[in-house]
Amino acid sequence: MHEAMFYKRIEGEESAVQCFLCNHHCRIEDGRRGLCRVRENQGGTLCSLVYGRLIAENVDPIEKKPLFHFLPASYSYSISTVGCNFHCRHCQNYDISQYPSRHNNEIIGKHRTPREIVESAAQQGCASISYTYVEPTIFMEFALDTARLAAEQGIRNVFVSNGYTTPEATRAIAPFLDANNIDLKAFTDKFYREVCGARLQPVLDTITLMKELGVWVEVTTLIIPGWNDSDAELEEIANFIKSLDSNIPWHVSRFHPTYKMTDRPATPTSSIKRAREIGLAAGLKHVYTGNLLDPEGESTYCSTCGKRLITRTGFSAEVVNLEAGVCRNCHTALAGIYK
Repeated sequence: MHEAMFYKRIEGEESAVQCFLCNHHCRIEDGRRGLCRVRENQGGTLCSLVYGRLIAENVDPIEKKPLFHFLPASYSYSISTVGCNFHCRHCQNYDISQYPSRHNNEIIGKHRTPREIVESAAQQGCASISYTYVEPTIFMEFALDTARLAAEQGIRNVFVSNGYTTPEATRAIAPFLDANNIDLKAFTDKFYREVCGARLQPVLDTITLMKELGVWVEVTTLIIPGWNDSDAELEEIANFIKSLDSNIPWHVSRFHPTYKMTDRPATPTSSIKRAREIGLAAGLKHVYTGNLLDPEGESTYCSTCGKRLITRTGFSAEVVNLEAGVCRNCHTALAGIYK
């Protein structure tokens, strides 16, 4: 077992601890686990049960994260453990994110070291390592050790996150983190409480702090019919993002029924395109459609001259009018990371 970070013993109690890794701030009795099901109190010591226990390792296009303004057309070595601190009713990766809760707290995964991950990423020609598929915060200790070593080797680091990380944990990982695609799932506490088992404000705070700490941030919203697809709510999300930086890319993606949310249809294509229009009308410079074939909505355009800079179809990307992050036509810099 690996001792966890971000916890303290509760004064006046023999072995209870409180975890400060994410904003649930779980109070954990001896022999019990936090909501993520992968951090366990063992006699007053909080332990990570998933340190180096990887359930998934894949080479993915960076566009799959999705990250569209970060090393386009490159590959990312993607890793994950089991477990998650959210319990989203529509989770597409519920087979691994909810594995412990669905299998009597069992922890599975292949034992790997940070050095092995970095070496594998280098051997596969990956420009980055992505901590993804489930909420990477829950395997923060392993992610942090791996990211630190990757940075030393010139390999970039990426989180794909639900944004529920505490400020303490955010500040610890940020110096080694190059990019973070954060889900802003909705703009109401009702959604976060009933669909995810969480709250909205900590997510807004994390997006803001990641941006302040210099991490390249992109935001994704899965548009779910009847839950978060009203024009008013989409405008609120767009306005929040713009209040931080109009250059932050916003990905508006199509929902497909899955897991415990099969009571509603897939999002109409028209709703996704409408969400993109709302984002652009609010002043965001880059709004992308996801989970549907839409070359116009997936491609990147210069915000000054309108020239297409990157052409995308699905997870394929071709840089066509961009050189070193600058539009070849009008020489406007495109916000993001391109080296």
